[in-house]
Amino acid sequence: MIDFFIAAYKDASLLQIILETCCFFLGILSVWYAKKENILVYPTGLISTVITVYLLYVAKYYGDMTVNIYFSIMSIYGWYHWSRSTNDKLVISRTNTREKLIGLLLFIITTFVVYIVYVLSGHEMEWVNYIDLFTSGLFFTGMWFMANKKIENWTLWIIGDAIAVPLYAYRGLGILSLQYLIFTVLAIIAYLEWKKSLNNTTQIS
Repeated sequence: MIDFFIAAYKDASLLQIILETCCFFLGILSVWYAKKENILVYPTGLISTVITVYLLYVAKYYGDMTVNIYFSIMSIYGWYHWSRSTNDKLVISRTNTREKLIGLLLFIITTFVVYIVYVLSGHEMEWVNYIDLFTSGLFFTGMWFMANKKIENWTLWIIGDAIAVPLYAYRGLGILSLQYLIFTVLAIIAYLEWKKSLNNTTQIS
């Protein structure tokens, strides 16, 4: 079991191990802050995704790298929205029809762009890469929903994280698999907390 988690890092440099360790803890911390509706979700998430972009560039995983560039941009977008004045403070809400359609469009665009990146980088598409396309679409749409405090963001994160757990385990990336397992649990807890907050807001109004 221990070998499963460390085998992928036997030839890794000290810098890579340090950076991946930072991403591991910052990623979990970011989800925890999101669960608490704390704006620190964005700076912690932004640092994590920027480091991840660098690591994926070095590893030549250009498709995943593109998704994390998206995440970095969306973190800045979400940071702006969450930091607006108190009078214009975002509250947890559900998506309306227009927002659902925008989410669907984001999903389609994301999967298409990531597919093009794979093709242009000369990467031979395998079944796991098509799963990457699907989860990438879920995650990017989830980021947009979170930036606008839509409770549906957690549904997308739960589905995407749950798929990523066995996917990274299959690739032999035990640490990432463990991280996404933790993400899945935190996303479920966060959904329940946001739902409770949404119900309380609805009752007050």
